[in-house]
Amino acid sequence: MPLTITSENFDTEVLNSDKPVLVDFWATWCGPCRMIAPVIDEIEAEYGDKIKVGKVNVDDEPEIASNFNIMSIPTLLFFKDGKVAASSVGARPKEDIIQMLGL
Repeated sequence: MPLTITSENFDTEVLNSDKPVLVDFWATWCGPCRMIAPVIDEIEAEYGDKIKVGKVNVDDEPEIASNFNIMSIPTLLFFKDGKVAASSVGARPKEDIIQMLGL
């Protein structure tokens, strides 16, 4: 199950992580977010030894979304060494996400 990322744990879990981190920005009312959720779970199950997977609820954590200029959801940001290395907006096929992650 992906980690719930909040303003309290963002620095520790994402910016200072020793593994790359895939962060899914989502909301409960977002249909495409619900469509992509099982794909994110599969990626974590298959690649959890190589990457960390987290989710930011933009309604609960608007400041994190604002800091990264999240305008549409779902948005995926892939962090390496505390910096955004790749991003994707909208529901994407699993293969596209894996390719974006370089896995």
